[in-house]
Amino acid sequence: MSTLSTLIVNCLPLTDKERQAFLEATESTDVRQEFVGRPIQRGMMGWKAEVPQELRAEATAVIGNIPPSQCPQYSRLQWLQTWSAGVDAYLKPGVLPDSVTLTNATGAYGQSVAEHMFAAMWALMRNLPMYARAQSEARWHDLGAALTPAGATALIIGTGDIGSHFATLCKAAGAHTVGIRRDPTRPADGIDDMHGFADLDALLSQADIIALAVPAAADTTHLIDQRRLFSLKSTAVLINAGRGSAVDCRALAEALAADQLHGAALDVTEPEPLPADHPLWREPHCLITPHVAGGNHLKATEDRIIAIALDNVRRYAHGEPLRNVRR
Repeated sequence: MSTLSTLIVNCLPLTDKERQAFLEATESTDVRQEFVGRPIQRGMMGWKAEVPQELRAEATAVIGNIPPSQCPQYSRLQWLQTWSAGVDAYLKPGVLPDSVTLTNATGAYGQSVAEHMFAAMWALMRNLPMYARAQSEARWHDLGAALTPAGATALIIGTGDIGSHFATLCKAAGAHTVGIRRDPTRPADGIDDMHGFADLDALLSQADIIALAVPAAADTTHLIDQRRLFSLKSTAVLINAGRGSAVDCRALAEALAADQLHGAALDVTEPEPLPADHPLWREPHCLITPHVAGGNHLKATEDRIIAIALDNVRRYAHGEPLRNVRR
């Protein structure tokens, strides 16, 4: 086979039926596919993109999160499709040439991350993390008043796939949902009222639930800082499942210690993981999970990742615009 052929190296852990669907997507084209994924990885975190050395210089497209350090070995690469939503590692200078189209799996993770956020929110509202601590100490003790999303105002900062899914869950539980996004003229499922970031300070003081699902960027770093934390209701619950840098974790520890808010749930932190001596580890009103809200913990997530990649393979083979382009 000539090295000038169009070659997709597919690292997804596909079943035989799924592999056949990918082959059918390139029928009647000159696109060749090599499948290097292992089906045994299904249902496991940490899918591996292990491309044989001899295919790296020939590949024009790769489906999978190849190590960024190996990207220079893909001299003919035109397109990289990740199975993650986050692509920060590939956007760093020098990792991928400007000529390479980068697409991701946005749309695959909304259900998983939103359900995790919702579960963590309700657990905090019902004081379950504190009851779990009491159980480990064999203490039978009523912690008093609880909170509910029914009638609450949920402020969702970042109303993409994840934020929209979370808002829909909150509405189903009786909350009024307020969204914040860069372009407030764009609606989003599950959002009752949409605002721009200019309204953030005014909205924070009114919110019972504050959920963050924003990407890492200069203007989202420490978006929730000490000043904003100390403007919250004492009964407010904060959830962050976007990027750890969006919340000043030191300031959050101070605010929780001062009973400035009811509780916080963090699936992402700054730094990540938190050092062992960080005060948030010992804060009874903080629920920390190790960046597991997304990933491929749900079969539905895996199915969506594969569907997104399959659609883009068909588009690539037929010269159509790709979806989920990140640059």
